[in-house]
Amino acid sequence: MRLPEPRGGVSEALVRALTGSPGTFVRPSTTAVVDSSDEPWLDEDLQLSLWVLYELHYRGFDEVDPDWEWDPELLALRAGLEARFLDGLRAGVPVPVGSASAGGSVAAALTALTNADTGPSLSRFLQRKATLAQFREFVVHRSIYHLKEADPHSWGIPRLGGRPKAALIEIQADEYGGGRVERMHAELFRTTLDRLGLDTGYGAYLEHVSAPTLATSNLISLFGLHRRWLPALLGHLAAFEMTSSIPNRRYGNGLRRLGGDADATRFYDEHVTADAVHEQIAAHDLCGGYVAEHPEQAGDVLFGAACGLHLDGVAAGWILSRWERGTTSLRSPLTPDPLAISA
Repeated sequence: MRLPEPRGGVSEALVRALTGSPGTFVRPSTTAVVDSSDEPWLDEDLQLSLWVLYELHYRGFDEVDPDWEWDPELLALRAGLEARFLDGLRAGVPVPVGSASAGGSVAAALTALTNADTGPSLSRFLQRKATLAQFREFVVHRSIYHLKEADPHSWGIPRLGGRPKAALIEIQADEYGGGRVERMHAELFRTTLDRLGLDTGYGAYLEHVSAPTLATSNLISLFGLHRRWLPALLGHLAAFEMTSSIPNRRYGNGLRRLGGDADATRFYDEHVTADAVHEQIAAHDLCGGYVAEHPEQAGDVLFGAACGLHLDGVAAGWILSRWERGTTSLRSPLTPDPLAISA
């Protein structure tokens, strides 16, 4: 994967530095604020910069020295951008923590939170109305996360013990196909990309997606890379699993409506059954087990869940609003325009 084109002063300084030798980065003075928006998940410069910085801890970029991963100046830059992101989340995402923090069931609180989610339904649109071109755009947005599916949540494994650790490993083992490459969820998604005539390369569409899509991925990396945010990571995973089965059924049905075959829809069909099981494990064994050991962190579990739901809703609204105006949801349109599902 190559470094992306910058989207502002911070990402420009970052990308320019990463083409050189570690130890040469000088933080630009504008990084303290980036912009004046109260919604940092819409800030292209901030979200692209965070995504690039996080990617140094995953697979990195072509021709970028791996020693940049732990460069002190880059870590300081990342900390400032993360603080800006977290400030916006704390201010903009309501979290009903009362019942769980008062000794109630965190599983029940998570259920109430996910049931109360009123974000725009991208899955209904894709099931009933989307064109093939729009479905391809949706898959491009999701490729930013799904080609590294499960990896950000796996940062939690070495930070847990006992029942919560066993629960997380059980979920992640399914995500990684039980050790069989052809069953890995990231590989199933790669097949969907291929059947839709799209590039299957890791990070291939980074340049095409906007800040709201990057923010949904950045949130998991932020929680995953900080031990302090372990409970939020677990809450995010629980909300992710608890709101997955029905939308994935709709995605699969929408793709079948557009001519997708069993190979094209297998990724979505797999999630219908797998996530129905995962949601119970995540809510009760993972989050419930963790809060039983750390009751004072129930609020952080729910914060992670609420942030995930909020940013998913922002990204869905971003995409739908552009489709409703008859424009592409991508920064640059896909070419060539599809005429049919790939044979």
